[in-house]
Order: sequence, then C-alpha cells, then structure tokens
Amino acid sequence: MIVVSDTSPVNYLILIDRIALLPDLLGDVIIPTAVFRELQAERTPVIVREFIFAMPSWMSVRTATLISDIDDDRVDAGEREAILLAEEMAADALLIDDLAGREAALDRGLLVIGTVGILKRAAEKGLIDFGAELRKLKSLGFRMSADLENEFLKSLENNPGNA
Repeated sequence: MIVVSDTSPVNYLILIDRIALLPDLLGDVIIPTAVFRELQAERTPVIVREFIFAMPSWMSVRTATLISDIDDDRVDAGEREAILLAEEMAADALLIDDLAGREAALDRGLLVIGTVGILKRAAEKGLIDFGAELRKLKSLGFRMSADLENEFLKSLENNPGNA
C-alpha cells in the first residue's frame, strides 16, 4: 500500500502518542519534502521535531516532481506537495486534514483519510478508545464540525471492536 501524508495527521498522531497506528494500519508512509520541512520548523512542538529527526524505518521523505497546477490559495505548500506526490505515486491513500486540501485531493480522484479517520479505523480494530483519543485531539486545538464528530461516534456505536 502506498500512503502519502500531509503535516497535520503526522503532527497530531505524534502529539497524542498514536503515531504507531500508521504502520499498524497502513504500512509505510511517505512524506513530501515540504511536509518534512514543516515538521522540522521552529514553531513545531519539540516532540514532533525529535520524532522526525529520528524518523522510523516505516517513514520516508520524497520530493514530488510534478509541477503544481493546484490553483487554490487556501492550499499550503505541504498540502500541495502531498497531493502532487500522492498523484505522482498513484498512492492508495493521502492522509490530510485541511478541508481545502481534502477538496483539492478529492477533485483529483485521490482517496483521503484524516487523523480522525485513522483513529476510527484503529477503534474498529479494537486498538484504541475512539472517544478518549478524540478528546485528546480536541484538547490540542484540533477542529472538526460537530456533525462530523457525531457521524464518527454514531458509526462506532454498534461496533463491538470499539475499545
């Protein structure tokens, strides 16, 4: 499985100590050079920079070679390169949270999964308590609509694998 990630899912999963879910659920993850730079930026939490500095073997960095034709000022450099790299590599999934980035990726026919989607998959496998992890995310300032949150919670209500 080829999985490319934008900054936000990696950042948040490190901050809630659930980054190990990625290789467990999806295998290896590729981050674009722009995302690598964002994860190493001075404003990035130290724990995230330390993780990226000692990047595990299941994560690698690649540079997209496609020229950007994404004409949306709301899509930042990391999101743009993640979309292009996912497209270039014919990725099975793109991990991305930002709404404008998600819309741009969907318009290109990419399968998108967000941080909450990763947590939902983990909960379905009985690996985590979805509600507890969602509370951790929200305590860090992660934003999602109440409708979307309710949709995720409702979809897990009848799942016996939810821890």
